[in-house]
Amino acid sequence: MKWETLPDYDALSERAARILLGTIRENPRAVLGLPTGRTPIGMYQRVVQECSREYHCFSEVSTFNLDEYVGIPRTHPGSYFTFMQQNLFQHVDLDPANAHIPDGMAADLNAECARYDREIADAGGLQLTFLGLGSNGHIAFNEPGTPFTARTRVIELTQSTRDANASFFPDGVVPSRAITMGIATILESRRIVLLASGANKRAAIERLRSGEVTEEFPASSLHKHSDVTVLIA
Repeated sequence: MKWETLPDYDALSERAARILLGTIRENPRAVLGLPTGRTPIGMYQRVVQECSREYHCFSEVSTFNLDEYVGIPRTHPGSYFTFMQQNLFQHVDLDPANAHIPDGMAADLNAECARYDREIADAGGLQLTFLGLGSNGHIAFNEPGTPFTARTRVIELTQSTRDANASFFPDGVVPSRAITMGIATILESRRIVLLASGANKRAAIERLRSGEVTEEFPASSLHKHSDVTVLIA
């Protein structure tokens, strides 16, 4: 696990954007695992700025988002589909057919989860996955107690996670369930970059630094991976 401490959030965002863009330049057909939430917004802004000056930046790239809420349509302002459209997809030349987000309105959610893992495998697996870090150590929506063997599945969101995401929902009503990429699925990515910024992440960062590996702290599963970079600010 490689650690990089950046002076502030802007520097973290710039470094993360350099990693993402460097991967695309090395492999124009890169398959990316992408997060949502507040932390990656700066990264996406810089990627959009850079790609506005390049031709065919994302034209052959495939993306797989980490998660999506269950029970709200993609047009809902709080959906991760909407988030990705606003922060990245509508600003770059990514083929919509190559932008994958779980369908939280699927009639058969378990089948949707299995389909999503299958699509990742059919795309050749994730080359690079970006993760945020929850204050309780969650990655994607994998909450404490998640088995490291878990694959993409439907989960019940903890109240603390729903509270943390309430600002994305104008009506204040945050869904209670979501589809999340599982820890085992994430660990199959060839490279992982974890982003952590803010005082509220300090305790989680220090626990990750300790090297303890336990399912009660999902981010600790990353110690099992051979190529993880942690960017902190």
